[in-house]
Amino acid sequence: MLIQSLEQKTKLALTTVILTLAACTAICIFTIYQSSKLVSEERSQIYILDGDIPFLAERSLQEANFVMEAKAHIQLFHQYFFNLPPDDDYIKWTLGKALYMADGTAMKQKQAMEENGFYSDIISSSAVCTIKCDSIQFNEHDRKFKYFGTQLIKRRSRDLKRSIITVGEIENVPRTQNNPHGLLITNWRTLENKDLDY
Repeated sequence: MLIQSLEQKTKLALTTVILTLAACTAICIFTIYQSSKLVSEERSQIYILDGDIPFLAERSLQEANFVMEAKAHIQLFHQYFFNLPPDDDYIKWTLGKALYMADGTAMKQKQAMEENGFYSDIISSSAVCTIKCDSIQFNEHDRKFKYFGTQLIKRRSRDLKRSIITVGEIENVPRTQNNPHGLLITNWRTLENKDLDY
């Protein structure tokens, strides 16, 4: 009877030791996994110090801000293309900036305006052209836009207000110094360019 009791106590002690070792091993593995996960998450975060106070800086993907960047690109392109003072060098510079942001359809429109004497008329009459963006409709899925703007042409004799509506599409391209948004306007054309009032 004493031997059986001793045998049972030994088995019980051995079982307790094995279960304790298994539990400790499971806890160690879980702790190592959680620690490595926490370390990798912390490495992917960037903190910015403002004095002694750390602030978490969040990364944002271009896709998260795509609509906002596309609208900013469209508006900047139209400002470069249509804001024109009576200065030949400045007109060439600003149109050059605009042409980096669009494909050959913008070049065709620039050439058509040159042939119609639009730029020489601005210089000869000392006109100042400015454009104001009224709104931009942008479809994120097919990447098509419609730009609504009001152009003001100030001449010495009179001021002219024109309504401008253009349409086009947006494509992704690598970001450059001349194209900071990394977007390209394609199939750009003017739907409406009519006088509103004097």
